[in-house]
Amino acid sequence: MTFHSAKRFGHAFKAAGAGAILLLSVSAGHAQSGPFAGFDGAWSGTGTVSMSDGSSERIRCRATYKVDGGGSALAQTLRCASDSYKFDLSSNVTSQGNNVSGSWSEASRNVYGNLVGKAGGGQIDVFVEAAGFAANITLTTRGNKQSVSISSKGEIRGVSINMVKS
Repeated sequence: MTFHSAKRFGHAFKAAGAGAILLLSVSAGHAQSGPFAGFDGAWSGTGTVSMSDGSSERIRCRATYKVDGGGSALAQTLRCASDSYKFDLSSNVTSQGNNVSGSWSEASRNVYGNLVGKAGGGQIDVFVEAAGFAANITLTTRGNKQSVSISSKGEIRGVSINMVKS
């Protein structure tokens, strides 16, 4: 893999991971109350990152969630890897009614940003941003399955991740 290609995937996974962690951090749920209900525990799955030049790469992901604050606060870690890239993300998210907000960081690259959005009806719509990156993210949860869609106008055109609760 060339330096340019590795750098491009580095940017792609940074943004994809950031979007994934933020979207996965908010969901309508089951046993607990609040928008993070049903998230406590471990999740895993796979996905695809699509680049503006038409290339794509598969990713494998594992997430851990800790819900507290009466179901209105969530801490998450998300680790994803492809054949040529790895990232380690964390987020802290809170809710007030249907409004959600929080922060995220990617430890190995010292990248961090904020998120804001709405939660309701099993779907979450979030806007995430950091220096040089912004994306719209949609999360849909059905039972123990979760899908994440990220769209951006930058080098990363789209990310799609499917996770299953362990």
